Amino acid sequence: MNPSDPASFNHRTALLSTGRTYHFVDQAPDGHNPETVPTILCVHGFPDFWYGWRYQIGPWVRKGYRVVAPDMLGYGGTDKPAAASEYSMKKLCADLAALLDLIGVQRVILVGHDWGAYTASRFALWQPDRLLALVILSVPYVPPALQYLPLEDVVKRVPNFGYQLYFASDEATREIEGALPRFMRLMYGREIEYYAAQLKSMHGPLSYYRTTKIRFEEEHAANLKPALRADLPVLHFWGTKDATSTPALIKTSRTFIPKLQDIAFEGVGHWIMVEARQNVTDKVLEWLEVLSLVPGLTKSKL
Repeated sequence: MNPSDPASFNHRTALLSTGRTYHFVDQAPDGHNPETVPTILCVHGFPDFWYGWRYQIGPWVRKGYRVVAPDMLGYGGTDKPAAASEYSMKKLCADLAALLDLIGVQRVILVGHDWGAYTASRFALWQPDRLLALVILSVPYVPPALQYLPLEDVVKRVPNFGYQLYFASDEATREIEGALPRFMRLMYGREIEYYAAQLKSMHGPLSYYRTTKIRFEEEHAANLKPALRADLPVLHFWGTKDATSTPALIKTSRTFIPKLQDIAFEGVGHWIMVEARQNVTDKVLEWLEVLSLVPGLTKSKL
């Protein structure tokens, strides 16, 4: 597993029971026993794909964990439906549950970044019994809304999310695709060629920003509770230079997460698993050791 060589990872593509085809990397150590050593499921954000976890997969596998990192709906080698309604959180969480069924994993350690963090925390509401532990990077937990707020009103309350209005607009797809090489260069630097090849269409990735009302309607109909499972361990990493995470937002999320631990990385921005790759990799392992999810591992202080 060479982070600079995507082909060095174990790639799979499969049709899920939800009817959607997903591409994912599935990396396990020799002799891995899912009954004794959990699986880590990594969910990327926008605009990313499985490769966003390239620096974490190898070290976590070498510690004995099986690591699975899918291209989420609309990205890379995974299906790219046209309708924005297909990108609702209820459907995405059903896809992740179906992926776990496919690979024979009942409960998982879920790790998410950006939209992946939002999806992971929603998975904790839609599929609470499938989680052993939750790690969210950058974007803090936000509970289901009590009433529908258009994205414009959300941005008025949280101006840091103003960029989402543009991403939700119809012109964003056309304009970003028209300037894709420059857009990718700003985001990814030397990995630009692989990213550009995987993210040729921005319609799917931008569709996530067009589901605000759909998400509310689904959550309201299901009467989802605001708090996460009381016994669920949750770790939140955030960079002090990341506008999507602020102390105020994290303080609010603490109200709904009984077992929340947050770690701030000074001087780090939004792409925390790349900018602070070693710290993120190591601290997740240390935290999991403290939780004693793997028999025989020695506890250490985080």
